[in-house]
Amino acid sequence: MRWQNWAGNQSADPVAVEHPSYREDLVRIVREAGTRRIKAVGAGHSFTAIAVTDGIQVQLDRYQRLVSVDGETGLVTVESGMPIHRLNALLLQHGLGLTNMGDVDAQTISGAISTGTHGTGRASASLAAQVVGLELVLASGEVVTCSATERPDLFAAARVGLGALGLVSTVTIQAEPAFLLEADERPMPLDDVLDGIDELVAANEHFEYYWFPHTTTALVKRNNRTDGPPRPLGLRGLVDDEVLSNGLFRLTCEVAKARPDLTARINGIAAKALGARTYVDAAPRVFTSPRRVRFKEMEYAIPRAELAPAVRELQSFVESSGLQISFPVEVRVAPADDLWLSTASGRDSAYVAVHVFRGTDHERYFEGAERIFTAVGGRPHWGKLHTRTADDLRAAYPRFDDFVRLRDELDPDRRFANDYLDRVLGA
Repeated sequence: MRWQNWAGNQSADPVAVEHPSYREDLVRIVREAGTRRIKAVGAGHSFTAIAVTDGIQVQLDRYQRLVSVDGETGLVTVESGMPIHRLNALLLQHGLGLTNMGDVDAQTISGAISTGTHGTGRASASLAAQVVGLELVLASGEVVTCSATERPDLFAAARVGLGALGLVSTVTIQAEPAFLLEADERPMPLDDVLDGIDELVAANEHFEYYWFPHTTTALVKRNNRTDGPPRPLGLRGLVDDEVLSNGLFRLTCEVAKARPDLTARINGIAAKALGARTYVDAAPRVFTSPRRVRFKEMEYAIPRAELAPAVRELQSFVESSGLQISFPVEVRVAPADDLWLSTASGRDSAYVAVHVFRGTDHERYFEGAERIFTAVGGRPHWGKLHTRTADDLRAAYPRFDDFVRLRDELDPDRRFANDYLDRVLGA
């Protein structure tokens, strides 16, 4: 019965595990649960305890069908356990694609939107912002639907609902005609990236970079739409992404874990070895990359204008702390949205993510980074490690109290709560 997340840092011992196949199963689970708490779990890619329960765990592995697709309007409805990689494949079969997505596609669609999963985009927002309709099973067992015109407050809250409002049954997404992306990846001096960050973001549909701690080098990634023709990476991509980015990187992380004093030298060698590459492929194959090396992560959304100062302060903290950090720092951007608990709610945002290799102590590094990000109004990713509580998160989200009031109305007995939600939303 023991469940463990992908990173291996969270586990649960539920009293029962359910594998629903139909919406009626979700309703039955809720109505028969009695006083036991209920928590749905997807692929387990959250680093926080958001999916942990000692009550009834609802695994969605048998609840992942395509409900409907309209090739003309681009409206696609899927069951909540649909993995994103399978969704991408189904969309391509119908000539459709997601406007934007993160760089991992193993999550379920409901888990991804419920935690605010995002990619990087000058004008295209998170996955939840592409959702145009939801069906939920509430604590009463009632099945409800919501959209911008039907129960709009529930819709604004439930798209990034943290699993606190009910069990998501189906998700309706606004897709668009499938498109190609041209990827341009190359090293740049970190100072040049920070000095020109506004221009780099403005000039590219999707911009991100990875900074290698203990170096002054960043790997810059620009993704922009193109009419083609396709020029996929082929065998070189397999070598780069599997042999170098995963196999060799895992080895260097193991060496750095065993010999921390070698970390800076290893990062320096890796940064110098970075080369440039460009390729054109279907958007899902450009947005995503395989992630075989397991890690722990913290990510904060900060106001866009604070990005360069915050990264420079993080750089100074790493060098002055004596910490040895083998994993790159990832930086992305997103436009403002109107979702109540979205980390980009009401403001253009930049995302700074810090990582450590699985099995490595993260506390000093993450605590120092969190102080920097919190000082500039940062909001933590709901699925990534942080120490924030409801008392201080309330000030970070203009609609926080509206969300809590709606939760009080829909789930007064906290049927969908757990210790994590008690901490970040209030018991």
